[in-house]
Amino acid sequence: MIERFYLKNHLSFKEVDLTFNENLVIFTGPSGAGKSILMESLLTLFGLRDCDAKTIEATIPSKIDFKESGIEEDEPNIFKYTKEKSARYFINNQQISKKNLKNISTNFINYLTLREFKEFENENLLTLLDTIAAKTDKHHDKTLKAFKERYKKLLSSQKELQEIEEQEKKITELKEFALYEITKIEEINPTVDEYDILLAQKKELSKKEKIESALGAAMDIFTYESKVTDALTLLETSSTQFDDAMNELKVTLESAHERLSALDDLNIEEMLNRLEKLSSLKTKYGSIEESLSYLKTKKEELLRYENISYEKSSLEKEVKALTTEVDTLAQTLSKGREKALLTLTKRVAYYLKLLHLDALNFHMSQEVLHALGHDNITLTLKTTSLEKVSSGELNRIRLAQLAASSEFIQESGGVLILDEIDANLSGKESMSIALVLEVLAKHYQIFAISHQPQLSSKAGMHFLVHKEGGESRVSLLQKEERIQELSRMISGDEITDEAVQFATSLLSR
Repeated sequence: MIERFYLKNHLSFKEVDLTFNENLVIFTGPSGAGKSILMESLLTLFGLRDCDAKTIEATIPSKIDFKESGIEEDEPNIFKYTKEKSARYFINNQQISKKNLKNISTNFINYLTLREFKEFENENLLTLLDTIAAKTDKHHDKTLKAFKERYKKLLSSQKELQEIEEQEKKITELKEFALYEITKIEEINPTVDEYDILLAQKKELSKKEKIESALGAAMDIFTYESKVTDALTLLETSSTQFDDAMNELKVTLESAHERLSALDDLNIEEMLNRLEKLSSLKTKYGSIEESLSYLKTKKEELLRYENISYEKSSLEKEVKALTTEVDTLAQTLSKGREKALLTLTKRVAYYLKLLHLDALNFHMSQEVLHALGHDNITLTLKTTSLEKVSSGELNRIRLAQLAASSEFIQESGGVLILDEIDANLSGKESMSIALVLEVLAKHYQIFAISHQPQLSSKAGMHFLVHKEGGESRVSLLQKEERIQELSRMISGDEITDEAVQFATSLLSR
């Protein structure tokens, strides 16, 4: 429910600040006073229209499903629109794009002057039928839940089977490729540290002569070892530290000699070839470790290709069993929906009769399996499809559908905006719309522009839109003021006693 609406600087409106505490809100007034401008501003705030207002704001205390928009819920939720050079939209002081705002607002804003058919889309109709069916059959919800779970599993298994069948078509090529990749790596047969070891040996080989020359010269140090020991003895100083150092040096130099000697036994050409092969693996896979990981993956793939016939057979059996199970659940849902459809048809027909329209024909047929079963609902007015009926008829049909739906949906239906829903209708037809809106107002907050006294008399809050000195103003009417406004709507600017009497009788009903 919209609790407060604020508008500043839009065409003939300088500033409007309205508070609402009733569900059926009617705006009346002379032509050109600004009623449609006011409604346009309300729609603009929710991303459903465009206007040049400087500021528009609304307070909504009820909970709103912001889904994945990133907007945080607040109490109350504040919607705001501003425009300087460009339009900007905010919810709870968080800026949001017009596209995302529209996605959010269409979940709770219904606008009946738009030629829309969302109430009659198959998904929405089936969801409504499921709601009705669940009220008389406690097992219907369990069946629906089981169907959705098994249908999801069926889609997953069908996708796996399709992938296997696609692979099967080119299985020979895939097996040959996997085998080729495996053979290529296994022929080299790398080990994790091998490349680094060979690279170190290559570096030592490149400077072997220099190292040998340096080692030869370094060995001369040992010719002076005894002299240093004698000197330390004469000085009565311990030679332990010197002896340890010389022993460690001997071990280091001898180890270097051994490594150089081992290099003499190397086949340099083989080592370089080996390095080249290992380097090609590093270039292709990033590292020796990654090439070994790739080898493992390809071996697993090859094993799967060899077992694909068994896997395909197993999945085919699973898909067949799931299809049977899902079909059985879908047929159970259909039976419940057929009963619910009879109930819905009667209730819609009741409201259509009030609205002086023929009954709507609901046709349920079995179609290809989809996310809600086999059922498909189509509608006609007599033999005419809804796409071909007039806008006035369509809006009254939508009113009847919303009124019937509201009987089975206990929670608030959101906000319903009607722009001159009773325009060009007789008093009888206008009263019928008023009676249906009274029902809808139990579940929807309704904003309507009206030119007929019948609908206006049913308002929970009746606002007069008028001009003073060229500026549009909005005033909440009390009882006597409402009688005057209804009388004007009945007889024109020259109000007659008969008009006042009729207006009074309308309000007293």
